[in-house]
Amino acid sequence: MPQSTTIKIDTQIKRRLDTLKRHPRETYSDVIRRLTETAIDTEPLSEETLGRIEEAVADLRAGRFVTEEEMDRTLGL
Repeated sequence: MPQSTTIKIDTQIKRRLDTLKRHPRETYSDVIRRLTETAIDTEPLSEETLGRIEEAVADLRAGRFVTEEEMDRTLGL
């Protein structure tokens, strides 16, 4: 039998977990397991993707970006 533990969670989070159950008798452990398996990406980012992220960060730091408001004005929205 698997070990278990007790954790405290906010009642609002419990309600959200309730809405994520696939069926009423699904355990919170099963819901949390499903969420964590979905959230954790075990495939590493490619070198190309890492390079593009670094470029984007450098652009932000150098001020090379357009705000949403500026883009709306440019597009006439």
